Amino acid sequence: VSEHIVLGPDAAAAGVMGNPRDYALPGNQDPFTPWPNSLLLLAAIASVTQRLRLAAAAVLAPLRHPLLLARELGTLDLISEGRLIVQPTVSWSRDEYDALGVPFGRRGRLLDEHLEVWAKAWGPSPISHDSEHYPFRDAYFEPKAYRPGGPRLWFGGQRLHGPVLRRLVRYGHGFHPLGRPAPEDLRTLKESMTAAGRDVADLELVGGTQAVFPDDRAPADLGAALASLPEQLEQGFTTFCIKPNQFIDDPNGVGAFCREVMRRVAAC
Repeated sequence: VSEHIVLGPDAAAAGVMGNPRDYALPGNQDPFTPWPNSLLLLAAIASVTQRLRLAAAAVLAPLRHPLLLARELGTLDLISEGRLIVQPTVSWSRDEYDALGVPFGRRGRLLDEHLEVWAKAWGPSPISHDSEHYPFRDAYFEPKAYRPGGPRLWFGGQRLHGPVLRRLVRYGHGFHPLGRPAPEDLRTLKESMTAAGRDVADLELVGGTQAVFPDDRAPADLGAALASLPEQLEQGFTTFCIKPNQFIDDPNGVGAFCREVMRRVAAC
């Protein structure tokens, strides 16, 4: 589940996607698109499931205070007994930041402070943090998340540039790129993990599918979308994201669709 808190005119700056099943990308979304609160939605799903992992991907961390968000994420991890994955990011919409009174130009630095505070919050109390944006002293943060150290963290984006790579190496449990990473990106990731004393094999590599729509009315072809999986498996990707609504229009058919996906993947 991804998120926005509000959308502004810049959501459609590049023109609204022709096919409503297409990927929501920067500047191609109808500002009237509904975005329910992602963490409340995942909490509802957690309450009626036992095995499903809950991926809050992405969480726009700079739009909240890090202690408040650490409380929400930690509680969701606690009630789901460690099934939560969090992909913290900064997003692209200046209008969204302006509406919430958060400086858009500082969003990267704000995210870095979130990650520092979360690491403290999910460790021993009391905690203190000296910083420009979120200073506090002797805060007792209880209860902790279910997992020691907090929920599993994924990082990703359109490019494996400096800040994303740095956060991934320091805090990451998974790499979830937007699109297909270049071979040199994967080499850089491996080298950076090794230099930090970490093994890239400890990262969950999250691949995906590329849905191609024949027109603005029809769903995509599943077989064509899955054609890239063997290559991604060879590169070390073990987890894959696929959106059923890009391939079928009947919600009652999701179960059968997922079984068909697994049948085809097993044959790769």
